Amino acid sequence: MRIGVPKEIKVHEYRVGLTPASVREITHHGHEVIVQSGAGEGVGCSDDAYRHAGARVVDSAEEVWRAAELIVKVKEPQPEEYPLLREGQVLFTYLHLAADERLTRALMDSGAVCIAYETVTAPDGSLPLLAPMSQVAGRMAAHVAAHCLEKEQGGMGVLMGGVPGVRPARVVIIGGGIVGENAARMALGLGADVIIIEKSPARMQELERIFNHGVKTIYSTRLAIEEEVLQADAVICGVLVPGAAAPKLISRELVGRMKQGSVIVDVAIDQGGCAETSRPTTHDNPTYVVDGVVHYCVANMPGAVARTSAFALNNATLPYVLALAEKGWRRALMDDEHLRNGLNVAFGKMTHPAVAEALGLEYVPAEAILEATNMH
Repeated sequence: MRIGVPKEIKVHEYRVGLTPASVREITHHGHEVIVQSGAGEGVGCSDDAYRHAGARVVDSAEEVWRAAELIVKVKEPQPEEYPLLREGQVLFTYLHLAADERLTRALMDSGAVCIAYETVTAPDGSLPLLAPMSQVAGRMAAHVAAHCLEKEQGGMGVLMGGVPGVRPARVVIIGGGIVGENAARMALGLGADVIIIEKSPARMQELERIFNHGVKTIYSTRLAIEEEVLQADAVICGVLVPGAAAPKLISRELVGRMKQGSVIVDVAIDQGGCAETSRPTTHDNPTYVVDGVVHYCVANMPGAVARTSAFALNNATLPYVLALAEKGWRRALMDDEHLRNGLNVAFGKMTHPAVAEALGLEYVPAEAILEATNMH
């Protein structure tokens, strides 16, 4: 199979779909890899490193898209990339479609087969291709919150860990999943008081064990969220409903009552965000202020630590890329129900129920697409 790796063009996105190590594995299995020149520069991987790994390096994105049967990216296609997609071409990347109707329509119009990292599942119900980036984003969120609390950034001027005789910051984390756990780990390391709001009693027990009672867990209700958000110096939103839009747990009215100079870091912004006042920002201009509350809503947070993120992502995606290349997308999806859960769009049809519901689109099961295309 011919696999293409275009350079990412989203603002301040430096990650790359395949590292030279991944390319070496893929070419060892007899497949062809075409990489756009400069695709790996942002993570310290030169064109020569790709050539040495067996890739063919080409100058333009158009060459990559035109030649490849399977495109491996990091972020969703940008508007200037929409025309490069073609019917039957396989796209494997993060998509986060529930919050982006324009992109969804473009993918459906293209006729491409679009598999989203963030909805591929594991037997235990976890999301193995989202997990490494959730770990990165969660760990970053605590650092970001600490930075945004500085007076110069619009914050209240509180040091995350305080000093002897002065209380530390109170950090409230909504959602005790991978983002929440990693955010708590870093916030605790910085010396903050940490509260995690979570709705699963079993997960709360697990967090108690992980942190040896170092964090406080509170069962998630609307009242609990309201009370804790009003007391918080920093709120980190890490709630995820796979494939679906993030639930709006912090109302505009509640933001208006928060402490002046407090901070919201909305890690869920890829799926629309957990606060009604959240809107996507970029690393170029990451924050804005609403009612005296600093909002950080960068939609590709891990892009700031591109090298760590790209290598962590490749560790997770490589087995799936190899499966798609070795078997072809139909057989790979038929053989693996968990990879099949990653199928979001195919031949103009919406194949993920949560995305279909979020955008009011007709849902066609992935199995129906596989059955129909297998007959031709």
